[in-house]
Amino acid sequence: MHGDTRNCIFLNRLIDTHFPRGRVINTFTNRNQSDEGAPAAVRMQQKRNIQIIEWEDLDKRKFYSFGVFMTMTIRATVYPATLIRTRLQVQRGKSLYGGTFDAFFKILRAEGVRGLYRGFMVNTFTLISGQAYITTYELVRRYVSQYSEDNTVKSLVAGGSASLVAQSITVPIDVVSQQLMMQGQGEHLTRFRLNSNAEAGKPKKVFGQTRNIVAQIFAADGFRGFYRGYVASLLTYIPNSAVWWPFYHFYAEQLSNLAPSDCPHLLLQAVAGPLAAATASTITNPMDVVRARVQVEGRSSVIDTFRQLIKEEGCWGLTKGLSARIISSGPTAIVMVVGYESLKKLSLRPELLDSRHW
Repeated sequence: MHGDTRNCIFLNRLIDTHFPRGRVINTFTNRNQSDEGAPAAVRMQQKRNIQIIEWEDLDKRKFYSFGVFMTMTIRATVYPATLIRTRLQVQRGKSLYGGTFDAFFKILRAEGVRGLYRGFMVNTFTLISGQAYITTYELVRRYVSQYSEDNTVKSLVAGGSASLVAQSITVPIDVVSQQLMMQGQGEHLTRFRLNSNAEAGKPKKVFGQTRNIVAQIFAADGFRGFYRGYVASLLTYIPNSAVWWPFYHFYAEQLSNLAPSDCPHLLLQAVAGPLAAATASTITNPMDVVRARVQVEGRSSVIDTFRQLIKEEGCWGLTKGLSARIISSGPTAIVMVVGYESLKKLSLRPELLDSRHW
């Protein structure tokens, strides 16, 4: 996610990266056409381009509200793949699961559908980090624009700064949710286990399991325990975000050159998104494996964890959970790119609705 890079973040960055304020952009040829003199509510483009709704044209309340709803829907869809990825990355060799599909069916048989959603409720709090990312990204991007008009520079600096802020909020949530993910078949791989005996015969409390795990982490490691893997998370998600965008541009441009002139722009984006996600996931997966082990096993050294992984499992150990990660990120990218256009239409300011033609 998760841990995968964040979905609300993706929506906001699509707006500013591809559609800078005050201009109409040809995404694939990088030709800028001034829209001065044209009515503010009307921005028609050539056949190969899409009609752009600028950031200032959006009703922000609608945009954030619909964006959160869309993010929650997608998160619920891909969460089982995130859980499977975490268990595959933490296990030694193939001691528990032989692969992604083997893990899926074993968990389903042994723990049922609920087993695929362990820790889901606490993981939904990462939506907070998504909102923090959006705010930080906007402010930093606007600040950097005073010194550079290069869109790549603005996106890189703003994205890195926003990731830093977002991860500061996300890591404690990830630490707890990953401990919950490992319960059931994977509980012997983690330091903390649910005190089921102590809770027997008592009515279930809201977030009872979460409280149980939080109390154990705090008792064992104090406040610092909630930030295990913080550095590893930064080394995973900041590069992942930085790598995704250049590859997205590259794939979109190549597809545009190969596709017929009347091919829908949205279709090209929908294909470029998962290709970029798969590429970024492949490049950053080694650090994601290290991050998962640091957080679940309670390790303190990223370097020592990396060395032990190579020693015990060789270079192939760095690919653990990769297929599950791609399965998770690919569909997410497709849905987010496709849903983005619908989200913009739904979020258009009321006074501009009649002036737009789709």
